[in-house]
Amino acid sequence: MFEEFVLTASTADLSEEPRARESADAAEFRMDLATDPLAQLDAYEGELPLLVTNRASWEGGEADGLGRFDALSAAVAHDAVAAVDVELAALRGNAPEGEQSHATALRDTAREEGVGVVVSVHDFESTPEPATLVDLLADAANEGDVGKLATTATAPDDALAMIEATHEATAAGHRVATMCMGEPGRHTRAVTPLYGSKIGYAPVDPANATAPGQYPLATLRELVDGLREGETSE
Repeated sequence: MFEEFVLTASTADLSEEPRARESADAAEFRMDLATDPLAQLDAYEGELPLLVTNRASWEGGEADGLGRFDALSAAVAHDAVAAVDVELAALRGNAPEGEQSHATALRDTAREEGVGVVVSVHDFESTPEPATLVDLLADAANEGDVGKLATTATAPDDALAMIEATHEATAAGHRVATMCMGEPGRHTRAVTPLYGSKIGYAPVDPANATAPGQYPLATLRELVDGLREGETSE
């Protein structure tokens, strides 16, 4: 997984998965937003592989406490789960006390299960300069299989910084997933795959978007495929 671009359909309700099959390559299951997430996983018989995320409240999600790692560890044992999201801050010891040991144990469990590890960073206030973005991507990619970086764009220069950083990190051999949140950076969700980004995110139901500036799923599929088709036809 993630050798090529993967468009994930984000949802907190796995019963929505059939609606995503036409456009998505995988589903991101937001366990922190879900009702009875482990029960949903037990009942899941869908076709799309799952990326499981149990986002901490300190990084924009709704999960609190160390129990979120226990839930993720249980989740990665499911055959349908192909990847798990872990925050870089947790792996690097920059999160609340106790998270580092739980995060590294989760990563070890995932690897034992043959499950990919997406190491994520989110900045809900700004987009740093390209050199800082490249360093963050390298740190995240070195901790897992894919380094994910989502920042907030407040001006077009922020989008350009993310595109530049995506290109540089990919050229350096890192596998990354990149995007800017917010309207000025919305187009990066369609454009960064041209520069090496391996994962895109879009909600199954546009009313349940999990980040600012997300496109509807079918729209992002059309945009990404259209841009890549234009690139290969030149």
